[in-house]
Amino acid sequence: MLKLTIAGRPNTGKSTLFNALTGTRDALVHDRPGVTRDTISGVLRERNWTIFDTAGLETAKSGIAADSTNMALEAISSSDAVLFVVDGRVGLTPADIEWARLVRRKTKAPVLLLANKSESGKRMADVHEFYKLGFGEPFLISAEHKTGFEQIYDFLDKIAPDAQKSEADNAIPQKLKIAIMGQPNVGKSTLVNKVLGEKRQIVIDAPGITRDTIKIPTKFYGRDIVLMDTAGLRRKAGVTDDVETLSALKSLDAIEKADVVILVVDATKNIENQALGIAARVYDAGKILCVALNKWDLVEPELRDDKLLKLKHQFTNSFHQIIKPIILAISAETGTGVQNMFRRIYEQWDISNSDAPTSLINRIIEKLVEARHPPMSRLKRPMKIKFARQTGRHPMKITINVGGASDIPESYTRYLRRGLAEALHWEHLPVVIEYKKDENPFDEK
Repeated sequence: MLKLTIAGRPNTGKSTLFNALTGTRDALVHDRPGVTRDTISGVLRERNWTIFDTAGLETAKSGIAADSTNMALEAISSSDAVLFVVDGRVGLTPADIEWARLVRRKTKAPVLLLANKSESGKRMADVHEFYKLGFGEPFLISAEHKTGFEQIYDFLDKIAPDAQKSEADNAIPQKLKIAIMGQPNVGKSTLVNKVLGEKRQIVIDAPGITRDTIKIPTKFYGRDIVLMDTAGLRRKAGVTDDVETLSALKSLDAIEKADVVILVVDATKNIENQALGIAARVYDAGKILCVALNKWDLVEPELRDDKLLKLKHQFTNSFHQIIKPIILAISAETGTGVQNMFRRIYEQWDISNSDAPTSLINRIIEKLVEARHPPMSRLKRPMKIKFARQTGRHPMKITINVGGASDIPESYTRYLRRGLAEALHWEHLPVVIEYKKDENPFDEK
């Protein structure tokens, strides 16, 4: 698809415009300037354009601001069109002039000048000053109120008249969405960059660099996927900044939007309860979880077997929804184990999209009941398992029709869950069993 980049100095409303044009809340929006650091991508709702939200252009020579600016300029240089956003209330600033000069130097693509925050004409500065930027007429918009957007669509249609979306475009199958999660500074963005084969995410040896949940469509190891790089999650006691709070909420929201979650942990340290808490949320949401032991190359060889065994026991004993957690050793820095990890993830995703034959499920249940009869209820009534079937995916759900007792002990449910998961090769998937007090639908009336 064609590429459209939103550019401009900090705090002109670029992220609000990105969210409005994509119909999402993917870009973190805050009154503080400089909140956006990485380049975020999305799809324009009414056109076949990929749209990029970039960090506010700054003059820093080094550090995070410099990295953010360089990534923004790279996006601009590869774009087919640019939306240059200025603040219509503040008026023209020296920073606007400087970055307009940079944009002109970086790209020959058409540029549309947008004077944002124009919902109140009384508070507007002299917009005619913006002609000095060299992009022609400034068009008044309000990203917050979604006004003036017809000028944006007219601009894009002149560049690519055939890029309007059709019903067929909307029917394209969804790609596998994989969220990369974990505590700060465990190597999430390094892993994303390794998969992409380029420095797309800022990587600095300091926590809290990534703030947005960044969605990046790519192809890796034979599959089209969407990587979701999330902000690091710290314990609540350590979070005092409201921007970090918003980042954390967006990270947790990524669990619901993802199909698979890769929980990255630092193999050189002991796993913390925070990581186990993330895992619990993933399992409760019915998603596939892969625990990536990053920086494995830095672990002393004689300690590796013991560390891996201890971690597997820790996860197995903490969560009843899963039989065998996927725990793999990798090095995001060198790429060791990364392809194998994605191969395992793809295998489990394919399994999770399958339906087990009802006849097979009932044969498995029958054998399990024969081997270990259900206990009597509190009222001393026997439980009769009459019929079972698969009723859901993500998590894999089995509904069992029962007669007699209805207060089935959790210990017996765990026994059935384990037996079913092992027989159906669902050991790495969240499995849920629910009971329905009903008659077998195949019984004769």
